[in-house]
Amino acid sequence: MYVMTIDQRGSSADIDRVPALLAELRELSTATRFERSVGDEVQGVVERPDEVVAIALHALRSGRWYVGIGVGAVDLPLPSSPREGSGPAFVAARAAVESAKSASAHVPLAVVSGGLRRGQAAPSPAGSAGARACANAEAVLRLIGRLVQERTAAQWKVVDALRSVQHGHPGTHGTQKIAAQKLGITEQSVSRALLRSGWQEEWAARPAAEMLLSFAHGLITGATDAGEQPDSRPRDSTEGDR
Repeated sequence: MYVMTIDQRGSSADIDRVPALLAELRELSTATRFERSVGDEVQGVVERPDEVVAIALHALRSGRWYVGIGVGAVDLPLPSSPREGSGPAFVAARAAVESAKSASAHVPLAVVSGGLRRGQAAPSPAGSAGARACANAEAVLRLIGRLVQERTAAQWKVVDALRSVQHGHPGTHGTQKIAAQKLGITEQSVSRALLRSGWQEEWAARPAAEMLLSFAHGLITGATDAGEQPDSRPRDSTEGDR
């Protein structure tokens, strides 16, 4: 499991943005429940790494949130409310969001490995490898997050228009033409905006982040041997399917 803790930046000098974020997260994932935990913070338990990546990058887009991702086991059965959940991944998510706050001058996101369960004496080789995989996932997510955060409003307008008309692989000629028609600009302008936005690079890198999160989870929970390598096979789905 992946536990995500997302805390509002500068909340003391800003409005409460939690209700709006919760509504947006419901649109991103109908299978995952997020709710306010404490103050201006939300928390949820996510099963799929692709949803973790989508949620994290959505939160980073506005620049208003610290994003913490805890990877590991949770105590089962899961309660109806994420606030009542427990287990190593919950502890890791708390550590992750605090770590993200220390990186606020950069990309405020952190991925932390769930620690030992009670009764375990020492970290296993797989656990140490899981921590390294989490660090690698964090590095990739921060790189993608930088692209997301540095997009201008004009570039986001083009990206959002293109995503709304996706029918195949990202950035195909036909969908760029439709996006240009929707926005009332030339297809060349759409192409330039996409090039400068790093949109293609983002979607090329998302599967790498998902793969590393999945690999880390397998190592931490014991589903993957420490000697195995991440599965680098491409995903069957594309952004166009979303």
